Order: sequence, then structure tokens, then C-alpha cells
Amino acid sequence: MVLLSSGFFTADFLLSGVYTWPRTSRIVGLTITLVVLSYEFVYKEQRARHAGLRGDRPLSALLFSCVIPYTIGALALVALSRLAP
Repeated sequence: MVLLSSGFFTADFLLSGVYTWPRTSRIVGLTITLVVLSYEFVYKEQRARHAGLRGDRPLSALLFSCVIPYTIGALALVALSRLAP
């Protein structure tokens, strides 16, 4: 839910065209926070859990747990903006 709503708010910022310093700093802070938390709690956990195995298990876990929900949130805002007159 956090990543879905974060994608929604980031897309809102990008599509609004209002790039003030307070809004920009919030989005930059949100993005940095998401990247650090995704790395720490998803990527490193999967890498430690599957240390002996070869393959891209940590990257696929990061994709399904973080990137896809973030993208769905951004696409939800794009879809809602298409519906507005």
C-alpha cells in the first residue's frame, strides 16, 4: 500500500506542473526513502536468504514487491486524469 500510494503521489507531482521547492523536496525525500527501504528490507533480505543459489532472485523479488506496486500507483493516477474532463 505504501508503494502504491507513493507512485500515485509521485505521478501527481510530475503531471501537475507545479514544481515548487517544498513539493520537489518532499518527492525527492520520498523517492530516496523508498529506494533505501526497498534495498534494505527486500533486496538484502532476499540476497541473504538465497546466498548460495545462483540467479536473479533478489531482483525479481524487488520487481514484484516494489517496482510493480509503485508503477500501478502511478498508472492509477494517469487513468484517473484521463477520466477527468
